[in-house]
Amino acid sequence: MKNRMNGARTTSFLFLATAVGVLFSGFYGVNKAHAATNTATPQEIVIATAADPRPFTYFDKDQQLTGYDIEVARKVFSQLPQYHVSFTATEFTSIVAGLDADRFQVGANNFAENPQRKEKYIFSQPIFENQFVIATNARNSNIHSFHDLLGKTSEVNPGVNFTTALEKYNTRNQDNPVKLQYTESELLLILQNVESGKTDFQLIDKSMLEQYINEYHLKLNIIPLSKEDSSLIGSPFSYFLIAKSKSGEKLVSDINAQLKKLTADGTLSAISNKYFNGDYVPK
Repeated sequence: MKNRMNGARTTSFLFLATAVGVLFSGFYGVNKAHAATNTATPQEIVIATAADPRPFTYFDKDQQLTGYDIEVARKVFSQLPQYHVSFTATEFTSIVAGLDADRFQVGANNFAENPQRKEKYIFSQPIFENQFVIATNARNSNIHSFHDLLGKTSEVNPGVNFTTALEKYNTRNQDNPVKLQYTESELLLILQNVESGKTDFQLIDKSMLEQYINEYHLKLNIIPLSKEDSSLIGSPFSYFLIAKSKSGEKLVSDINAQLKKLTADGTLSAISNKYFNGDYVPK
């Protein structure tokens, strides 16, 4: 509109502009107030992992965090906009310490259930169904069951379900215990030591062992455990671990709702087939 206008038109325009401005400012004020009451800042969620064992969690060739647990977590939280998620890699034992201190809210590392963890943390619904086996070198002829492990050597990571099971087994067999060599080494080195005969065996998930044998051409036997022997290790399932708190209860409820949907629509099965060439999703 031109700057030079006669007085009458200017007065009329100003009156109209003022009226419209008041009207829109009223709507804007209502909408702004409505938005303020309906927009909440997303809750920060830190998911901790040790980036091992592969293929549950690891860094790929581009140093990007990936794996079955990681991809499932990303799918879950992609449908939960009320949370802002980040991942952090740390030592395995530091995951639970971080959950205790509320530095982390979720642990994603092929976590199995045991009584000690159940007292302190909340478990999601199971995301993976394991089959426990014994890995031995190709020359083995004397290990066929859990009882045969007595007197034999194995490298173990502190705090994992297999280690806990062997420690408990030793308390009942103190005259000839399993010889446990505690280590923080990665699984590949541990399995290579079994292959070479430096150690006698490794308790492990079947799906994981098959992955390592195929990828690294390891000469190892796969000895399935009986149902009775498997019960010495515990539940065959793995879970996300959540800090036990009031907010943790709401968080696990939201996670479980999404896991149920992702199981029903086949998304989790597709992720399992991607990483394990098989469907290990609990049904």
